Amino acid sequence: MNIAVLGCGRWGSFHAWYADHIGHSVLLWGRPGSHHLQELEETHKNEYLALPASIKLTSDLKEALTFADICVIAIGAQQLRSFARDLKEAGVPLTKPFVLCMKGLEIGTGKRLTTVMEEELGSDVKTVVWVGPGHVQDFIGGMPNCMVMASKDEALTRQVVDVFASPLIRFYYGSDLIGTEIGAAAKNVVGIAAGMLDGEHLTSLKGALMARGTHELSRLIEAMGGDKMTVYGLSHLGDYEATLFSPHSNNRRFGEDYILGKPFNKLAEGVYTTEALLDLSRQYHVEMPITETVYAIVREHQDPLTMLKKLFLRAMKSE
Repeated sequence: MNIAVLGCGRWGSFHAWYADHIGHSVLLWGRPGSHHLQELEETHKNEYLALPASIKLTSDLKEALTFADICVIAIGAQQLRSFARDLKEAGVPLTKPFVLCMKGLEIGTGKRLTTVMEEELGSDVKTVVWVGPGHVQDFIGGMPNCMVMASKDEALTRQVVDVFASPLIRFYYGSDLIGTEIGAAAKNVVGIAAGMLDGEHLTSLKGALMARGTHELSRLIEAMGGDKMTVYGLSHLGDYEATLFSPHSNNRRFGEDYILGKPFNKLAEGVYTTEALLDLSRQYHVEMPITETVYAIVREHQDPLTMLKKLFLRAMKSE
């Protein structure tokens, strides 16, 4: 099939590589002036991978949409609303499936990314989310993993899974879109907390963090109308190994570097998700101590060690 990957950063370039790897024709799009696109045009590689010559590059969004049977979107979650408007203004019928390969919630509204797509492109837009554990470096090295896809339409989910399944990535079908999206976004916040524990030499508390993280999120998902058990699947708990422990995890590294006072210049989506989760916490009257702690440290500049110790003393009492 013809696969257009919209977004040419770390995950966008990987999804282009992967779609080509399993036999599809691929066009990779980046914004005009994007330094990621410029690097790929000049060298056909970045710090994570080398793209095969068969993958074509473009900065013309209309060209990418016209080419595609399926569009994979891999951009920052906070850019999705404005990007959806760009899709609408491109003047190409948007009847093909859009696969969202990012994890986050919209700050200011707390809205899920599929909701943003529907608000901007209409309720008939075909949107699938693709989330779960895995790092570009591992996949490129041939290390397989399991991931999950979910949408409101089971037939659409199965159609897209059939297109992208391979020995490198085995997919599960997500039946709870709310839980899948919230869990996938929230694991980045837990990842920041895990990095902070690493930075404070409190790594042994990650077990407590994992136990409290899943419990905290299950209550929110249930309050929002989702299945509280979804949090124990691949979108959240199943992604903890890749997010709370891996040296490749941007969110974990952000948390550790924050504690150590090191500059961090990559995208850590969990920083934005923290704000959105607090909006949901207030809206649904669900306490979220981990999220509150990360926010207090990063946004309110409260003492990290004091806040982390307070969090786990509270966790032991409530357990």
